[in-house]
Amino acid sequence: MLRAHLKLSVSLALAGVAGAVLPVAAPAALAQQARDAAAEAFVQQGAREVLAVLNDRSKSDAAKKEAFRQLINRLIDVPKVTRFVLGKYARTATPDQFNRFSTAFRTYAEGVYMKRINDYHGEKVIVLSSLVRKPGDVLVTTQLAGGRSQQPTNIIWRVLNDGTGWKVVDVQVTGVWLAITQQQDFVATIDNNGGKIDVLINQLQQDKGGEILHAKK
Repeated sequence: MLRAHLKLSVSLALAGVAGAVLPVAAPAALAQQARDAAAEAFVQQGAREVLAVLNDRSKSDAAKKEAFRQLINRLIDVPKVTRFVLGKYARTATPDQFNRFSTAFRTYAEGVYMKRINDYHGEKVIVLSSLVRKPGDVLVTTQLAGGRSQQPTNIIWRVLNDGTGWKVVDVQVTGVWLAITQQQDFVATIDNNGGKIDVLINQLQQDKGGEILHAKK
């Protein structure tokens, strides 16, 4: 069963994950690790740019969608995102299936975003802290506040740097790691249909902004 997470974090991260997401240690175990100013700056700037697009009343929906797509391509390694959310089936999918899934997943995620393109009104993301798991692997804690938010929401970003720059690999909202949850949902859907990847692809292709999949929650 697929659970669509339709909060700001989906728009910011587009189910952002990387190809080899590891279990995240509890914050208490990382308390003595140094902060990473570069990782914090990356998250702050990325969030600021995305919110600027979402809150720009002068842009048409089509212009917002295109600007958002360009940001995603820069902030996230989309091929790795796609491979991760397909889980164990990424190893068994044929090249044709993987290509069709990639297209369907990207269109689905953009549809979720477009359904809520006018939901953001003056929100701001502020970096609170960061925890270095190891060099190039950092958890950045931010707070979303303002606009229509009745109370601040903490969002934790996991970002990696392989030497070519930082990328978001997962986002935690209200205790839930979105990428990991999305993978669990996709894999369960395929498992429940006899291991047929095409069933998931067809559902994603038919979905309109999360309506079908969210209804199955």
